[in-house]
Amino acid sequence: MASAAIFSSLRRQRSPTLEAFLAPVDLTDVGLLQTLTALSSELISAYSGKRLPFYQRKNCKSLLRKIQVFSVLLECLLENNKNRSRGSSDLPFTAFLCFKELYLLLYRSKILLDYCSHSSKLWLLLQNHSISGHFHDLNQEISTLLDVFPLKDLKNLPEDVREQVELLKKQARKSQLFVDKHDEMLRLKLFSFLNEFENGGVPDYAQLYSFFVEKLGICNPRSCRVEIEFLEEQIVNHEGDIEPTSSVLNGFVALMRYCRFLLFGFEEDDMGLRLGKHKKPKRGLISQEIAETFISVPKDFCCPISLDLMRDPVIVATGQTYDRASISRWMEEGHCTCPKTGQLLDHTRLVPNRALRNLIMHWCAARKIPYDPLESGDPCVECFPSASPSRAALEANKATAALLIKQLENGTQIAKTIAAREIRLLAKTGKENRAYIAEAGAIPHLKNLLSSSDAVAQENSVTAMLNLSIFDKNKGRIIDEVGCLALIVGVLRFGHTTEARENAAATLFSLSAVHDYKRQIAKEDGAVEALAGLLREGSPRGKKDAVTALFNLSTHTDNCARMIESGAVTALVGALGSEGVAEEAAGSLALIVRQQVGATAVGNEEMAVAGLIAMMRCGTPRGKENAVAALLELCRGGGATATERVLKAPSLASLLQTLLFTGTKRARRKAASLARVFQRCEHASVHYGFGVGYAFAGNSAAARDSTFPGDVSVSMSISVPVL
Repeated sequence: MASAAIFSSLRRQRSPTLEAFLAPVDLTDVGLLQTLTALSSELISAYSGKRLPFYQRKNCKSLLRKIQVFSVLLECLLENNKNRSRGSSDLPFTAFLCFKELYLLLYRSKILLDYCSHSSKLWLLLQNHSISGHFHDLNQEISTLLDVFPLKDLKNLPEDVREQVELLKKQARKSQLFVDKHDEMLRLKLFSFLNEFENGGVPDYAQLYSFFVEKLGICNPRSCRVEIEFLEEQIVNHEGDIEPTSSVLNGFVALMRYCRFLLFGFEEDDMGLRLGKHKKPKRGLISQEIAETFISVPKDFCCPISLDLMRDPVIVATGQTYDRASISRWMEEGHCTCPKTGQLLDHTRLVPNRALRNLIMHWCAARKIPYDPLESGDPCVECFPSASPSRAALEANKATAALLIKQLENGTQIAKTIAAREIRLLAKTGKENRAYIAEAGAIPHLKNLLSSSDAVAQENSVTAMLNLSIFDKNKGRIIDEVGCLALIVGVLRFGHTTEARENAAATLFSLSAVHDYKRQIAKEDGAVEALAGLLREGSPRGKKDAVTALFNLSTHTDNCARMIESGAVTALVGALGSEGVAEEAAGSLALIVRQQVGATAVGNEEMAVAGLIAMMRCGTPRGKENAVAALLELCRGGGATATERVLKAPSLASLLQTLLFTGTKRARRKAASLARVFQRCEHASVHYGFGVGYAFAGNSAAARDSTFPGDVSVSMSISVPVL
């Protein structure tokens, strides 16, 4: 029948069970009656009395009364069939088919009732018309079922039961869509608060208290948090054809967050302020299914920004792949660099990576993981991730930020910790949020919490700094705040928690995106040493934060000496063998060896050449490019010892040959230049008896057969292309 619409609109909440789609096929008449009786009794007992949902109560009661009539009918028929001999039944075949349809109808009723019971109050108000329509669809199905039900053919059915079914049949025919007027008035009032923010005003405290506390029963911070998290989940799983839009939902999240602090102050809610008590954020549909086994997802299938399985992988100008939603947000926030490599983007075109998407689809299908890839031509692809916040959401968030900053300035220690946590969450998305939080004066107060003895306060404050620093103008505000950079470095060195230290490193990476700040960060006492230490001993995420920060710092020529004396070069060489950070480590080394002192320092590292050769063999295309560039500069500026170490490297000839034909454009150019260095060394070996012999096809036939006892002989057949 026609209630498939229920599943299409409710599937964001939970996936229906298989029984919702398939009626039992192997049950006898008695078995089917027993199943239906148990199911109807379960529904009636589960939602009797005060267990009804907060909203849609009249529709729920009406549906349950109809189910009660079916329950009475089923009990009578079950009793009649039990009294007969085994294997015989007076249940007509048409009635049996109708009861199989009733099985589906009861399951759909259960899904709808459960949905109303477990949804948030605000969401039920927002979906008032839609959910009322689902109840009406079920009434229509009941009417259709009773129209074809052979009531007259049922024998030994008590007359009062027969009359109840007949009455239900008449009532079902007359049923119309019912939208509760009281619920509708509340829905309109809820929108009026949003409209007030939209028009630049702020709703009255008394009206907000009356509505949320007295009428909706949202009486404490925990209730507010439940409402906010539920709405945020709907935004994550939003579908383009569902009302309200994601931007409107963002407005209601902002309104609810404002009310949480306006009405209930800064009491601790269920998120907790102790380490380990933070609730894990709710995930989207794909992540929900694989949350328990996320560690097994191939890293190439995960977006480097969100770390989630990519739904629509796209390639940016640098050749890196990201999920379209994540990289679109990154670009809309004003960034013009590649998040992974830090390189400037020549253009902002996003090219679909269809090959990777097909691999992800096959991987998910093999593991029975639901995967719904987005087509780049679908307009929803662009509108969902880039849905700009409404003015109402912006104004409500501004009002919330004012309350939070006031507590950061004058509140108790607990209030300051809660305020820092909320600013951290508020600054997590949207450049507008980051802009006005900083403009309102949050940075000086967050700075004071960086040296807090409270681990949670410190962690939230440094993470809030990180989120604020993503907005380019805020980078200057943080750097210009006296003592702020030193305190961030202090958290990196001596932070109370691992996450705090990692986020401090990520903050330095964000700040170092501005060229003028790179030298200032490197000169800060202990900054580079701490990054090097995190790269050596940190978690995978910590190593990633550290190596990206070091990469940015190494792009400033004045920082080379600091990188050497702080041990960063040694740490970068060690990172060449670490999955996930080797590419950035090779890139940093390629920058450092451009200077004479840097090339000497890298040449003195015993494992540097071996690590770079290994990167050329097994690294990513960008990693191979960085590795061959580093080796080339090492030969040019590292002296004879470093050059000889490079030339003696095993398999270098075949690796260069491979790069010359399969590498990136820059890699081919660097490989050709390195081959020319070999040519010069080959001529020198002939004239001066160096311990290495080389032969290049088409370049030196005389040296092709020259070998030296006890030395490494590398026969290279490479045609050097002109690039």
